[in-house]
Amino acid sequence: MGTLTRDAVDMFWTDCMFEPGPVWPALQPLFTASRKAWQRGDSRAAAEADEAIQAQGLVLVPTDGGPPLREFLIRINGDKARFRY
Repeated sequence: MGTLTRDAVDMFWTDCMFEPGPVWPALQPLFTASRKAWQRGDSRAAAEADEAIQAQGLVLVPTDGGPPLREFLIRINGDKARFRY
C-alpha cells in the first residue's frame, strides 16, 4: 500500500509520513470514508469503514526487523498517517 516513516509518538498513536505505493489508489476510498465518517460524528459508518480497512489484511512490516503488526488501527490523510496497536 505504501511506506510509513515514523515522525513522532503521541501517547498511543505513532505519527508518520506516508508515501503511497502502487495499490494505494484502490485502498484510498476506504480511508477517505473512515475519515469523513469520523469528522461528521457518524460512529456507525466510521466503524464500518474501519472494519472494511481491517478486512484488507494489511500488515505493518517494521524495517528494523521487528515482528510484523497485524492488529492495528491506521488513519491516512494525504501524506500523513497515524497508527496504534
